[in-house]
Amino acid sequence: MVQATPFLLLLSLALVAPGLSAEKCVLTGTWTNDLGSNMTIEAVNGLGNFAGTYHTAVTATMNKIQRSPLQGSQHHVNQKSQPTFGFTVNWSFSDSITVFTGQCFVDEAGREVLKTMWLLRSWVNNLKDDWKATR
Repeated sequence: MVQATPFLLLLSLALVAPGLSAEKCVLTGTWTNDLGSNMTIEAVNGLGNFAGTYHTAVTATMNKIQRSPLQGSQHHVNQKSQPTFGFTVNWSFSDSITVFTGQCFVDEAGREVLKTMWLLRSWVNNLKDDWKATR
């Protein structure tokens, strides 16, 4: 019975340990937002940098929507389980750029969720129209 005690202790630690560690939110993959836009993030490198594409479902232009390239960076210090990140989308079908910043979370159901804010800069013809170029 004495020899069984270390085995049972190891078994119980192995069963409990997964619940002790926070689930990790991983940016890599395909994401869809509430409006139907989707983005694909390729592998995040060792420095936290990544690339991908964004396909928006909404636009203010009359141009045909196209997939657009994105470049970003994830805060990679200490391999945070719910990292902050930012990325820039250079819209292929308009003269504008959007920057996003946010954090990747794992919710109570174990789903990965991105919470972001964005800032869009459109091209304007002159300095006096600068006030209407950023949304």
